[in-house]
Amino acid sequence: MVGSMSTLPAPPYYVVCFSSRRKSGDDGYSAMANAMVELAQKQPGFLGIESVRGDDGFGITNSFWTDEASIKAWKAVVSHQAAQRLGRERWYEDYRVIVAKVERAYGIDRAD
Repeated sequence: MVGSMSTLPAPPYYVVCFSSRRKSGDDGYSAMANAMVELAQKQPGFLGIESVRGDDGFGITNSFWTDEASIKAWKAVVSHQAAQRLGRERWYEDYRVIVAKVERAYGIDRAD
């Protein structure tokens, strides 16, 4: 999983929020998740990704994109479609996807 915050541009941009509850066991999940992150990073319009998963199997992955066209193009990538199908068949008890336009974003970075 990705363990740091993404460096993002000033809004507006889009976020795809993927919340899921995993079934027990890995069954190839980690390798596929890592492969999907690497593939997403190569897609036009990709801005960043942040992902966490608890010991109870609940996780949230936020991917950030320049526009809706980039999100639709990512959804159409054949390898991504195969991973989604395996997720439904093998890895997830349940999941939810929310796509939103980010109008405002702020925070603090003590590393500076």
